[in-house]
Amino acid sequence: MNLLYFVLGSLLLLLVIVDLLWTTVWVEQGAGPLTSRLMSWTWNSIRKMASTNSIVLTLSGPLILILGLSIWLSFLWVGWTLIFASVEGALVDTVSSRLISWPELLYFAGYTVFTLGNGDFIPSGPVWQLATVLATASGMLFVTLSVTYVLSVLGAVTQKRSFARGVHGLGTESTAILRTSWDGNSFQGLDVPLNTLATELNALTSNHKAYPILHYFYSEQREQAPTSGITILDEALTLLRFGVSEQKRPNEMLLLQTRSSVDGYLDTVGGAYVEPANRSPPRPDIEELRDAGIPTVSDEEFATSVEELDERRRTLLGLIESDERQWPTTDPPQGNQSDT
Repeated sequence: MNLLYFVLGSLLLLLVIVDLLWTTVWVEQGAGPLTSRLMSWTWNSIRKMASTNSIVLTLSGPLILILGLSIWLSFLWVGWTLIFASVEGALVDTVSSRLISWPELLYFAGYTVFTLGNGDFIPSGPVWQLATVLATASGMLFVTLSVTYVLSVLGAVTQKRSFARGVHGLGTESTAILRTSWDGNSFQGLDVPLNTLATELNALTSNHKAYPILHYFYSEQREQAPTSGITILDEALTLLRFGVSEQKRPNEMLLLQTRSSVDGYLDTVGGAYVEPANRSPPRPDIEELRDAGIPTVSDEEFATSVEELDERRRTLLGLIESDERQWPTTDPPQGNQSDT
């Protein structure tokens, strides 16, 4: 037995099976060690190459997904090839008694993993018959989990873009949401949208935990970017809770519930991928609310409240910058746009 081939093949199989199951089944722990490193390296490389080209960045999610599947398949295929190559005579040519060549070993491992069962070569004994069965089983496991994983990821991508559109449909920046929803006496019309967005954001957070690759699916359209949507939503909540006069604020429990949903997202995505920015973002302009006839607190009181939220808002800014975006303003600048 060639111990080197056997050990190397076994390590490759162990690595790919653990990473495959970790990434597709263990939803609480996100991507496996191999996949997580691949995602980070590929995303950082694309960001460096793309510079300000947002079209190139739109390829990041699909490219990472394809690379991940390709590496799983390659490791599985090569691993079984090395296992069968570790012992001379492990396979038998059904036509002649000659030794099996390396291309033929690759061929046998490939059609066994893909369950084709051509029969050109057969295992020489019960041990190798069992190994062939295990190779077929690993191939079925790969195909089944990979298809399920891809469909789930694409569904989650659609869900997160739907959430982003929902936020941007209320307003392109925080003060716009408040001005639009103010009926001259209250923000009663915000109750249903905030409750809906909180529910959708909780689903988005769960999807990010289960499928970290969502962080790398990029969209050119700003209104499809959850990073911008979440920032706009959180800034609107800041204005509602700390900028608007207490007697005119919406339901306090609803504000806390929605704020908690944003907290969950920041804890999941921010902790894993984002560092707080080294500067604070611009403070919302409550003068715009006063111009719309909305009662507000004093500038000094609002400034104090915003300062207490500095760490949170710098995290949001870090999230925006990691996504190659600009902080949402009344007139957003043109340029790179991505989504998380």
